[in-house]
Amino acid sequence: MENEKRKQKNRRIKLGIFLMIFSGVFFAATLIFPLTQLPVKTKVIASTTSFILMEIVFWSGGLLVGKELFTRYKKKLNPVSWFRKSTTSTEENVNN
Repeated sequence: MENEKRKQKNRRIKLGIFLMIFSGVFFAATLIFPLTQLPVKTKVIASTTSFILMEIVFWSGGLLVGKELFTRYKKKLNPVSWFRKSTTSTEENVNN
């Protein structure tokens, strides 16, 4: 019984992580639509729809993985933090 609950939790977490990563497809589409030869009205509708779907899919994944994992993956998915050097706890102690 406990093993089955653990499997369900693992599936839920994996699905949540997949949804959070998959939201990048909608984000890419949001950026690509303005570059197409479509009429302006269609570009605006498609980009807006794609952006809204991206948010829905990302936050749905966040709800599935839970607060702790969500904040950890949200930091990893933030492009601003990709190229920062991580400080070790020893360096932080020396600076304080």
